[in-house]
Amino acid sequence: MHKNQIEGSILLIEDSLPLATLYSEYLQGQGHRVVHAENGQDALVALGEEQFDLLLLDLTLPDMHGFDVLRYLKKKLIDVPVVVVTASDSAKVAMEAMRLGAEDFLSKPMEAGRLLVTVNNVLKQHRLEDMLDSYQQRYERDHFERLIGASPVMQGVYRIIESAATSRASIFITGESGTGKELCAEAVHRLSDRADKAFLTINCAAIPRDLMESEIFGHMKGAFTGAHTERDGAATLADGGTLFLDELCEMDLELQSKLLRFIQSGTFQKVGSSVSQKVDIRFVCATNRDPLEEVRAGRFREDLYYRLHVIPLRLPPLRERGSDCLLIAHHLLQDINAHENKAFQGFSAEVETIMQAYPWPGNVRELENAIMNMVVLGEGEQITADMLPESLRGSLQQASAPALSNRLTPAALMCSADSMARSSTVPTDNEIRPLWMEEKLIIERAIALCDGNLPKAAALLEVSASTLYRKRQVWEKAPEEALQG
Repeated sequence: MHKNQIEGSILLIEDSLPLATLYSEYLQGQGHRVVHAENGQDALVALGEEQFDLLLLDLTLPDMHGFDVLRYLKKKLIDVPVVVVTASDSAKVAMEAMRLGAEDFLSKPMEAGRLLVTVNNVLKQHRLEDMLDSYQQRYERDHFERLIGASPVMQGVYRIIESAATSRASIFITGESGTGKELCAEAVHRLSDRADKAFLTINCAAIPRDLMESEIFGHMKGAFTGAHTERDGAATLADGGTLFLDELCEMDLELQSKLLRFIQSGTFQKVGSSVSQKVDIRFVCATNRDPLEEVRAGRFREDLYYRLHVIPLRLPPLRERGSDCLLIAHHLLQDINAHENKAFQGFSAEVETIMQAYPWPGNVRELENAIMNMVVLGEGEQITADMLPESLRGSLQQASAPALSNRLTPAALMCSADSMARSSTVPTDNEIRPLWMEEKLIIERAIALCDGNLPKAAALLEVSASTLYRKRQVWEKAPEEALQG
């Protein structure tokens, strides 16, 4: 067998015994296992009994049409590639077969070479897609620890956390307020080998400067006015665990110097003490500012920056995360419903459109506040536009109303898509275009009808969203490759 040949279990559905015998010999000679079904009913029985890697399907069967078999596969969600084999060379027959899920089309009579090449190519493509789907199921998630989001940019965040969590390296998280920097730090801790130890947070913007040193290092009795007893700081309490320094760029420069010495040596002294203590701490820090800009402005020590900025991690604002907004909104709605004893089932289409269009300058924190407002003050089973907070409606009127008023309705999208389908770019009845071009038109039309919601379009097309993303990447980067593949 050729080294690039892929072996597979093949169901051959063919009513002509001589042809079935011939095809079986071709295929078995290449190492394939072949099961023969003489009619459609036998094929359906075989499909219910075992799983096949490929179907070779004759369209003209004694008890049913081959299209009925394709419809059965679609209805039962049986994921198996199909190569249609028929004496008809009609373009309409081929297009209908492809529409029903066939992956390739062979005309009778056919040579052994043509059959074997087609079978091998389809098997190889399906194996690659299975491997990719397996990879994406592992690495493309709609949530991770307590973080929620399925957007590509969040997939990158998840992968960095997973890769960096088990190391001892410091992680520097940047991102606007409300993006979930503390949730990110908690995820790093829970996935590390320090998960059974303490996770402590110091908010450098919330603690007065004259108390910050004591919060971090602790103090001795009488070290300053009000220090009536000795007190352990975060450095002692986080020994063996993780210390999260939130809004680090707010820290006083003098204390930054002491923090640098602590990070470098692992030792510190409580305020008012001359005794050094040694601890083992993993540092994670965060800021909503540009740390390099703070260094250039002289507000943040450059040496401390490079000591902590080992693994940078940027959390994107909500406006850069596509449909993550709705994903988070539905999750928040469930939680707030339970807390407030309400029974909202979801958001109206208009509210979802508004939430997608709004830039959310306060990010997830602002989104949570808006949903809390609507749940507490609203009644019914659905969040509707009249329940939107006044501040949100006002902002939309100023910033987003023009864009929203120009949105196409589903009916307009349907007309637009139908016009596109009838345009001169579509072949005439006696013209055949490459399959990838027809597929591209169908997919783009579906995405348009779903108002750009690619996962929804994928669900209606009964394919995975990753398949549509992959195909669009090919069309955008190298359309000519689609013609070849």
